[in-house]
Amino acid sequence: MNIADFLSPGEVMIDVAAADKQKLLLALARKAGSILDVLPEHVFAELLKREELGSTGVGGGVALPHARFHQVDKPTGMLLRLRKPIDFDAVDGQPVDIVFLLLLPESPDGEQFGALASIARKLRKPEITAALRGARASAQMYYTLAAE
Repeated sequence: MNIADFLSPGEVMIDVAAADKQKLLLALARKAGSILDVLPEHVFAELLKREELGSTGVGGGVALPHARFHQVDKPTGMLLRLRKPIDFDAVDGQPVDIVFLLLLPESPDGEQFGALASIARKLRKPEITAALRGARASAQMYYTLAAE
């Protein structure tokens, strides 16, 4: 699955301020709720539920928070670069500064696993995360990820 299928240039943000993981997830829930017409409280609750299973901080300063919703009919993403790294309980113990939120349809199928796998593969590459960290504009971040 191509990242451009579930990430639009308008959903890429640079220098986002977040005090901690909880506040970041709440801010993401508010933004995602308005985009998808889902109650932000529901989005936040589902993101927290997923984090309880294990941190989505995958290492290397990257987090991939994700959750499933019956109101979502196709994968939808948001990419953020934080102004200052925050503790995200990542698997490597390192703070996170690159966050990709992925909202998925409730019923699992190959498409949603493809979305999560494609973004995870891309963000595992040090040259990609370095380019994201060095980007001066959100459009540059978008094209770094969306380029095949």
